[in-house]
Amino acid sequence: MSTLSERDRIALRIQREVGRFFGPLWIPLIACALRFGFGYRIRGVRELRQRFLALRREFDGPLLICSNHLTMIDSAIIATALAPSWWYCLHFSALAWNIPERRNFASSYINNALVYLVKCIPIVRGGDRKDIAHVLDSLTYLMGLGEVALIFPEGGRSRTGRVEIGSAAYGVGRIVKTLPGCRVLCVYLRGDGQDVHSDLPVRGDQFDMEFSCIEPTSEMKGMRATRDISLQIMNEIVALEARYFDARQ
Repeated sequence: MSTLSERDRIALRIQREVGRFFGPLWIPLIACALRFGFGYRIRGVRELRQRFLALRREFDGPLLICSNHLTMIDSAIIATALAPSWWYCLHFSALAWNIPERRNFASSYINNALVYLVKCIPIVRGGDRKDIAHVLDSLTYLMGLGEVALIFPEGGRSRTGRVEIGSAAYGVGRIVKTLPGCRVLCVYLRGDGQDVHSDLPVRGDQFDMEFSCIEPTSEMKGMRATRDISLQIMNEIVALEARYFDARQ
């Protein structure tokens, strides 16, 4: 059962429209900051964008992006890799919602206002289960409206620098199980200078990114189905990681 009230649903729709209205300002600003302020580059970005845009033309159902997690701005880099900023301004629903750690990104009134604007719903990792369920239900509701969402299924930045299946959070399985036909875009992102986790990638870093789209399902019921779906997603990301390192041997 959803934890959202009608007031919650209205508030989420208002947040979406506020972000859309100011999108032509903040979306290019973030893209320019990544490219010119930090000097980040993504190898094969044209091909990545072509593949993602083809996917969006082919499939307009619920889409959840799941990625490995090494830095605090992975979601922004992933968004930049998947489509140009001008395209997001025209197709705002394709720009993914995020659930950043509240203590890192929403610890002040100003930060709260900023994350509200840029399609974020803050969450407290390891917080109250009802609060976490409320955030996941918010994402599920938005995806049901045609919005894309992004979650890091490890639940936090990897401390080893590699995908940690043992750290898998089952929120992604809950969302996918709730939305019939939901597809998952599994992403692996890594910068040349990234050995372990950090707040930010090295200035001027170049990134490799790969993704695959799956539609995980399970014949199990209840929590076992949630775990099964989550592990399917994690295993796909692990496979992308293995492909990344195999290519460098």
